[in-house]
Amino acid sequence: MKQKSGSNYAVFKTLLVCFTFLVFALMGTAQEELTYQMPPKEIVRLVDTPGNPFVGVSPDIKTLMIIERPGLESIKEVSQPELKLAGFRLNPRTNGPSRTYHFNKIKFKDLKKMKDVPITGLPEDPQISNMNWSPDGQKMAFTLTRSGGIELWLAYVKDGRAVKLTGPVLNGIMYGRPYMWVSDSKHILFKSVLKDRGDSPTKDPVPKGPIVQSNEGKVKKAPVRTYQDLLKDKHDEALFTFYATAQLMVTDLEGKAKPIGRPGIIQSFSPSPNGSYILVQMIKPPFSYLVPYYRFPHVVEIWDNEGNVVKKIADIPLSEDIPKGFNATRKGPRSFTWRGDAAAVLYWTEAQDEGDPAKKAETRDKLYFLEAPFTGKPKEGPSLKYRFGGIRWGTGNIAMINQYWWKIRKERTVLFQPDFPDRPTTVIFDRSFEDRYTDPGDFVVKPNRFGKYVLLTDKKQRYLYLKGSGASPEGNRPFIDRFDLKTKKSFRLWRSQAPYYESVISVIDIDKHKVLTSREGKKIQPNCYIRNLKTGKLKQVTHFPHPYPQLKDVEKQFIKYKRADGIELTGDLYLPPGYKKVDGLLPVLVWAYPREYKSKYAAGQVTDSPYRFIYLYYGSPILWLTQGYAVFDDISMPVVGEGDVEPNDTYVEQLVANAKAAIDKLEEMGIGDRKRVAIGGHSYGAFMTANLLAHSRLFAAGIARSGAYNRSLTPFGFQAEERTLWEAIDTYIKMSPFMHAHKVKDPILLIHGEMDNNSGTFPIQSKRFYHALKGHGATARLVMLPFESHGYRARESIMHMLWETYNWLEKYVKNRK
Repeated sequence: MKQKSGSNYAVFKTLLVCFTFLVFALMGTAQEELTYQMPPKEIVRLVDTPGNPFVGVSPDIKTLMIIERPGLESIKEVSQPELKLAGFRLNPRTNGPSRTYHFNKIKFKDLKKMKDVPITGLPEDPQISNMNWSPDGQKMAFTLTRSGGIELWLAYVKDGRAVKLTGPVLNGIMYGRPYMWVSDSKHILFKSVLKDRGDSPTKDPVPKGPIVQSNEGKVKKAPVRTYQDLLKDKHDEALFTFYATAQLMVTDLEGKAKPIGRPGIIQSFSPSPNGSYILVQMIKPPFSYLVPYYRFPHVVEIWDNEGNVVKKIADIPLSEDIPKGFNATRKGPRSFTWRGDAAAVLYWTEAQDEGDPAKKAETRDKLYFLEAPFTGKPKEGPSLKYRFGGIRWGTGNIAMINQYWWKIRKERTVLFQPDFPDRPTTVIFDRSFEDRYTDPGDFVVKPNRFGKYVLLTDKKQRYLYLKGSGASPEGNRPFIDRFDLKTKKSFRLWRSQAPYYESVISVIDIDKHKVLTSREGKKIQPNCYIRNLKTGKLKQVTHFPHPYPQLKDVEKQFIKYKRADGIELTGDLYLPPGYKKVDGLLPVLVWAYPREYKSKYAAGQVTDSPYRFIYLYYGSPILWLTQGYAVFDDISMPVVGEGDVEPNDTYVEQLVANAKAAIDKLEEMGIGDRKRVAIGGHSYGAFMTANLLAHSRLFAAGIARSGAYNRSLTPFGFQAEERTLWEAIDTYIKMSPFMHAHKVKDPILLIHGEMDNNSGTFPIQSKRFYHALKGHGATARLVMLPFESHGYRARESIMHMLWETYNWLEKYVKNRK
């Protein structure tokens, strides 16, 4: 809903001028010289303890891959060289991403013999990533990051033997794996750094002229949201070209490799299901200083296995002028994908409304396809009412198209017949994606003869299968259903039962009713089981120990309460081990993250289960149980706007109402001391924290990590806000705690990574907010963590962040005067 600007616009300009002078006046404030500090030892022990391993299932459902979580990296590792180019960050020494999590221990487990098979033959301290099963499930490929580059490796499931396929030559700077299996499970495509490419371009310290961007002549609107790490000049363009240019290669399982096609800036590549063709998308100039690489011009081609261009599918121009809105997209063809159940059929979609959600249109998107040998003209497929959201392939008669429309929070799933694209589609689901209680789940898939995951059906192809989280007023209860394609109705085969939380990982054999699940309880660590859906019999597969035995006696309560306007709210309340009410009221740490809704009914729905295990991570508020705090975690923080009203128009009022309801509930329960409650959050939760301190006196102190505080710096939208600053200036100003810094009367701790790469949360957000707070005499502290991004990685940074938090809570909350 468009707002009137009026006098508020003058106020806004005055505020900006005042704060500009204020910022310069405060540039000389005192600094503290600190080395990295450590929090209490109880917290250190928990943070240093690896959590439960990750697991992955082979395509043939015969083998489990178990990946142990590594310890935290050192600041030395995190502070490796880094280039920021076109929306991604790379390590020039490895020609790969600079901020990738690696693993160092992997093993296989035979699900029939229940035997562990360790992977052998790896070098010391391997940095493993990009794990991917072969289509036949007998092998697993992965990469090792070495000091001079990225290597491609292979491990055999049968004996765990690992072999190196390439030297440190993989080009891994684009998002996604730098390699892909061919369907025969005998060959792997990968992107390689160019041989003998020479040294990287150097920058002339003397500029040859200014950097100019122009929007003249045939002027275009370009309402682009804020992006980080964009190209800035010709030198950045040269660096981007140097590091991103790659040669596509193919190797067999003996490491014999050969080049395919011409080198270029390969954005993506994908072999056809039958392995006879390769879909290649290659970036080309002119580059942009406004948008990331995935919106640069690129050409879409189909190659044969020798690299010859069989068909040029599309030549996509630069996409700087995409209209605003979450359903906005570029003109022309997009979302290219192979049909998973056919040998070589390419599908894509094209907007029928010029990609502009503001335009009225009966059909938003239309599908097209082209079959091998790709000599004919593209054929038309189904027309879509909403924006295309992907296809789940099955057979020639069964495939599901997902569509969505943000403005009305709608999603639609339709059945179509790929072998008969002219036949009308059938609506299977048409619902609000906000409504968790009616979520039918996701269709279960299995690998086909090409190794592509397609819909799991019964032998007569009458039934499909669905699995989901099973949201309900009692909490999430995961399920698996059988879906009848004739009646369009689901029949429940199984549902998780209290006091456990159990979810289906994979279907082993639907005819024998066997599934692989993950099962946990409030005090029972997650482990994998084989469950018989018919008899209920369980067979334990993994035996992971409790990672945090010191938290076994923590009491976890799933709390329900109401906001003043009647909206149902929930939260997870944790009490320190051994606490009893006779011990008195506790200091409390409340942690939350706001979410926008278009329905009060959806906003009040339960979003979790009371039977989940206690999960920890470096920034978890649960750590403060060790220091005698009650923790009210993941409390509901809905912001609702029904009909034509946008949620953010009453953002502040609803935040305060949510927070007051939570504190009132703690007081009612006789657990929390309402005068000693802290509020905290990360990212949008930090934004929430600052707003609550600016517009209420409910909290003793606040902890805001990696947030944004001035919405004039994100003028073309943020989070779930589609309107621009100029369309909703009152809302932008009211929601910006920077504009209300003079109202903050309670202590606030600001923590931010110096190299935050998240769109909108530029490090300057915290710096300028701190300057404004200090200028008005607020109690505030700003901690900038060197080399850290939006999430923190180095052990030194994390421990210091926790030390700062500990001191802040002890001084201003637990021991508040």
